[in-house]
Amino acid sequence: MSVNIPKLETFELKLHPTGVAEIIFNRPQRYNALSRLAYAEWLQAIQWAANCDEAKVTVLIGRGKYYTSGQELVMPEPMPENDDVDLLTMVKKRSENTRQLVRELINFPKLLIVGVNGPAIGFGVTTLALADVVYSVPHATFKTPFMQLGFCAEGCSSALFPRIMGPSRANEMLLMGKQLSAEELEKCGFVGRILPAENFHEAVLKHATEAAQFSLGAIQTTKKLSRDVDREMLLNVNDEEMDRLADRMVSPESIESILKFVEQAQQKKAKAKQASAKL
Repeated sequence: MSVNIPKLETFELKLHPTGVAEIIFNRPQRYNALSRLAYAEWLQAIQWAANCDEAKVTVLIGRGKYYTSGQELVMPEPMPENDDVDLLTMVKKRSENTRQLVRELINFPKLLIVGVNGPAIGFGVTTLALADVVYSVPHATFKTPFMQLGFCAEGCSSALFPRIMGPSRANEMLLMGKQLSAEELEKCGFVGRILPAENFHEAVLKHATEAAQFSLGAIQTTKKLSRDVDREMLLNVNDEEMDRLADRMVSPESIESILKFVEQAQQKKAKAKQASAKL
């Protein structure tokens, strides 16, 4: 029986005969940055994997040098001419896919394995705590630069990071924007195992394939038992984080930080282009 696999622009979906489904970040030229379309397609992909009867185990991994560079920061869009719509309402509406994506990750009923194939930033890091198993290459780095952008914790990281890493290490990431290594996160249990960079993708698939041979019902039952303990709490934390994040994103200091970041990125790109033209 053929399986209908969605065709997406920012992700590639695969379903192997073994029962392993792959969700692959597929914007390598943009370091797998998360655009508004990427959030919507990630939501579509995770819903497909959850509801596909043939998918027993799901692997989330990146293509290229990065796992994901996090949210794609662009110049803030102008306000609509409709006076009935305020900026906060607009931001909340546009972030609804992100809110729903975190809900889907909290409620994902099957085994979810993440292969961190390179640097991970922002939302790409926070959502790792919602996966069941995280594998990483040795050279991967992990950073949540929320304070630098005037944002706040998201992806349930405000609750899960201190629990997994311990309060001090979690606060280094969330409150101080410290970049941590795969080795540091393996030691505190955030990363389950570091695998060699060579043939990393194949090694992650091997682990997933082995797990896919087990009883799907047994995996789902055990995962439900584990997640039910925290499910309501995590759903509430997600809603609170997203509400506070919307507040932060419309704050003058956050808008100023984003504008500064985008301007610096554009200047850097222009200088690189000029240098390349001189060669």
